[in-house]
Amino acid sequence: MKEANRLKAQERMNDSNVYKAMEQTQRVMDDYYLDGILGLLPYGIGDILSALFALLYVWFAFVKIRSIPLALAIINNSLRDVLLGLIPFYIGDVIDFFHKANRENMQLVRGFVEGDKEVIRDVNRKAVQSALLIVLMIVLIIAMIVLLVSLTTWLIHLIGSLF
Repeated sequence: MKEANRLKAQERMNDSNVYKAMEQTQRVMDDYYLDGILGLLPYGIGDILSALFALLYVWFAFVKIRSIPLALAIINNSLRDVLLGLIPFYIGDVIDFFHKANRENMQLVRGFVEGDKEVIRDVNRKAVQSALLIVLMIVLIIAMIVLLVSLTTWLIHLIGSLF
């Protein structure tokens, strides 16, 4: 991103209501652990609800910053958070309380707009990797949801057959 465009993007970012909403979302989801609490909802419902909050970051990256690589990195982080949260036997729920995907997304947005060369290089380098990982994570998330529903159904039948 050229310097003049970067300054315009910084100005748009700081004045944007969406940016302020992203900061509040990051604070509530990560600092107040709403992401972890939502993750306790069964069948991955909470993890999917948490991922919906990432749409703010994705929209901001696409529309305000106009960066496809940044949007891919944000989607990658968010899907990783969903996948980690879906790990069964409450392991994923515990991980959800410590994995701060919204904070990571906010740092990517800030670093990218402020011209942090390390963040920009990292985002650009990982753009193709992110696209491939996004497809893989979507497949894994669907598989985990099917597995969790099957496992829950099996456990209910097993417990029902005991009585």
